[in-house]
Amino acid sequence: MADLKQTSKEYTNDNDTLFESFEKHKNHSLKTLIGLYKGQYFKIFLSVLFFAIKHTPVWVLPIVTSSIINVATTKPDNAGKVITINVVIMAVLIAQNVLTNYFHTYFYAKVIRNVECGLRSSMVWKLQQLSITYHNEMQSGRLQSKIMRDVEQVENLSAQIFITILSIILNVIVALGVVLSSSFTVFLFFIATIPVAVIIRNVFRDRINTSNRDFRKEMEETSVRVMEMVELIPVTRAHALEDTETVKINKQLKRVANKGFKLDMIQSFFSSISWAAFQFFQVLCLGFTGYLAVKGTILPGDVVMYQTYFATIVHQVSGVISLLPIISKGLESVDSIGDILLNNDIEDTGGRRKLKNLKGSIEFKNVSFKFRKADGSTLKNLSFSVNPGETIAFVGASGAGKSTILNLVIGFLRTTSGNIYIDGEDINNLNLKEYRKNISVVPQMPILFTGTIRENITYGSDEVSEEHLAQIIRSANLDEFIDSLPDGLDTMVTEHGANLSGGQRQRICIARAFIRNPKILILDEATSALDTISEQKIQNSIDNLVKNRTTLVVAHRLSTIRNADKIAVIGDGGLLEFGTFDELMEKQGEFYKLRALQQ
Repeated sequence: MADLKQTSKEYTNDNDTLFESFEKHKNHSLKTLIGLYKGQYFKIFLSVLFFAIKHTPVWVLPIVTSSIINVATTKPDNAGKVITINVVIMAVLIAQNVLTNYFHTYFYAKVIRNVECGLRSSMVWKLQQLSITYHNEMQSGRLQSKIMRDVEQVENLSAQIFITILSIILNVIVALGVVLSSSFTVFLFFIATIPVAVIIRNVFRDRINTSNRDFRKEMEETSVRVMEMVELIPVTRAHALEDTETVKINKQLKRVANKGFKLDMIQSFFSSISWAAFQFFQVLCLGFTGYLAVKGTILPGDVVMYQTYFATIVHQVSGVISLLPIISKGLESVDSIGDILLNNDIEDTGGRRKLKNLKGSIEFKNVSFKFRKADGSTLKNLSFSVNPGETIAFVGASGAGKSTILNLVIGFLRTTSGNIYIDGEDINNLNLKEYRKNISVVPQMPILFTGTIRENITYGSDEVSEEHLAQIIRSANLDEFIDSLPDGLDTMVTEHGANLSGGQRQRICIARAFIRNPKILILDEATSALDTISEQKIQNSIDNLVKNRTTLVVAHRLSTIRNADKIAVIGDGGLLEFGTFDELMEKQGEFYKLRALQQ
């Protein structure tokens, strides 16, 4: 538990830095990217320093080459000594590259991986804070694409900054510096190439950015469609719709391919024009410096030096231009990540009251609720109350609003109007995180994660004794099933619990709910996945376990709620009937009609 708190604290500190960067530099992707490295600047400095040292052989080699050629052509008396000194200098510089390159890589890789981990951690953290409404409206495949692909693009951009762009900047500075110190005339010729690079970049910038944005969105859509396809494979196979599904996905894949092809062609055209322009300038440089050598303004060896440095500058400027698509993708991904980190649709419970010793009374007072994109209200002026320890069952037609009521009690949804009171306190004034520690929910569709049965049952419970765990397992009617397994509680559950039956999965979820010892229990058609025999067995267990707990039940099979203290019949956005099982049967109203349909 202490480790969890420490880790949570570290994540919070790192996340605050990343959130601050996104918040401070809205609509400025590059500034946001730079801000992500706050706190890492010293390591970046060390990386740059070692890069400069390890790269010295590249910068010194043209000077050494020029010196040796000049000595070879002029043949001074100390020619052998000069050549030997130049060779030794180059040998030393080349040898040091091995060690300094290691330290350069160590520091930049450390920084990039920390930011990569921090970004994904921050996105996961924020997703845990965003409202359930947000998650219902946002496709999971799109979120997965942002967490994996977009962070990868930012990581790729960061690596290019630390390797390619850093190399380009230093190479250009050194080359121009050496040329300026040698010949101002040649320096001016070098400077003349810069406007060409700027013009080419501006011509293609908007088209590349637009194509990158379209391609990213299409990739997100593809991720969504592929995830849906994988989830639907059992349904697809059962109805012999493999060909139909394949055609549908192939259409989406072709759209991605077309977007990617368009982007590739723009980038290729952009790169080829850049290359041709700078190769032309390089030929001009060779002719220009050759002319100066003929005139005696410079030595023959200087022609090689200037040509080498100009080739370096041409290569570096071309490198910048070829990097523009990667930069564009990276900055576009920064904006995409910001869609999550800057989203304000969160459950802000800071400073709100923490309920102590929750008893479990619930009151709905004139509650109305309307979904954002719905035409009408799901609930209208709904009022009822539940005393601590009572069990209330909600029945009604599909879409009547039964699950909406449960989500309002959990705090997943907020009322459009009216109030919900928990122990007399408006739920809007409660710290929902603390409040939910007193709640257990068994959803209609059992949700299990990859891990052992023990881990799935004890999920979220820090200290569970073997005795208490065994008691819960017996109460959930899981003991015989677990005893039959070779590894017992340590049996691995595969993805989505595919190696278990529906009833087994549901009983594990029920055990998980009761091991928390909740004050409020919410069962959303918890027995719907069980066969008749399992349902009868587990219903007896539930009847024993719900004692002294406030329990809200959404029931499909009306026979399972005979022992409920009250039954609420929901319809037309409100409460049609309210009473005990016997009272509603005697009344022969809506509940009586529903019960008759199931007999």
